Amino acid sequence: MKETMRYIDHGQGGPASAMRILEGPVPQPRAGDVLIEVAYAGVNRPDVLQRAGLYPPPPGASPVLGLEVAGTVVAAAPDVRERKVGDAVCALAPGGGYAEYCVVPASSCLPVPEGLSLAEAAALPENYFTVWSNVFERGRLQAGEIFLAHGGAGGIGYTAIQLAKAFGATVLSTVTGAEKIDLVRTLGADAVFDYAAGDWEKEAAAFAGARGIDCILDFIGGSYIQKNLNLLARNGRLVQIAFLQGAKVELNLAPLLTRNLTLTGSVLRPRSVGEKAAIAAALEEKVWPLFASGKLRVVVSAVFPLAEAQKAHALMENSGHAGKILLAVRP
Repeated sequence: MKETMRYIDHGQGGPASAMRILEGPVPQPRAGDVLIEVAYAGVNRPDVLQRAGLYPPPPGASPVLGLEVAGTVVAAAPDVRERKVGDAVCALAPGGGYAEYCVVPASSCLPVPEGLSLAEAAALPENYFTVWSNVFERGRLQAGEIFLAHGGAGGIGYTAIQLAKAFGATVLSTVTGAEKIDLVRTLGADAVFDYAAGDWEKEAAAFAGARGIDCILDFIGGSYIQKNLNLLARNGRLVQIAFLQGAKVELNLAPLLTRNLTLTGSVLRPRSVGEKAAIAAALEEKVWPLFASGKLRVVVSAVFPLAEAQKAHALMENSGHAGKILLAVRP
């Protein structure tokens, strides 16, 4: 194995142009860790925020961008039992994914699902860990309920649509443009609302009727928060995972009391290794078999070479993608 590797450096942060390829030492696994030779890395909005200086890595995490990878285990700490050298895995990383080698906790690794390529597997961890923990654990989504996923053509959105449908929910989504509308319909959405062409709140309310919507997954924030609360059914849950339009808003929170609502949310990165291990175990048991049965699919929007990370971030920032954006580290 090489002693040095290529990785993406973003300096002190800033626009996408701040990123560049550098050469540095290969990281070494500590207790509980494995070292993965990275084939592909996923690109996510938290990467964009970190690059811009708005989302610093937690203590002890690699400062290199990248929260999910797929590749081959090439080294493991002596105490690791879950994975072994030679295993093809995908993994949720605390950081360091935009590199030829990445250290991750062994308990955050999952086998590549049957029938999927390494590229497709790299598109899974951040999306599936996020959706499972927020929609099914915090949001308590059940079969027979009505579920709304905003931004259904992005990685989180299209994952949420498929999982909710696979577990028996009626699924609604917001997107804009004919291509994205067609995509989310093919993934199982029962109703799709074009937020740029109409009043999505009014249309969603008409679909749900007097019952309302049981669970909503939102990363937009801003004016969407009040609209989401307005749409929720009695005992409904709003799960907030980001605030692209802002977190500081004036709200009428009376519905929380009158309809017994829950407003919750979380992010993955600060969670403990143990918490992430529990999510990984649930995914391997309950979700990974659905790939082999054909109930879940991976949608890749674009694959860029590692050296073109700037282009990948530009695509993410202009929301011009439908599906997952990947970096090919070792194609």
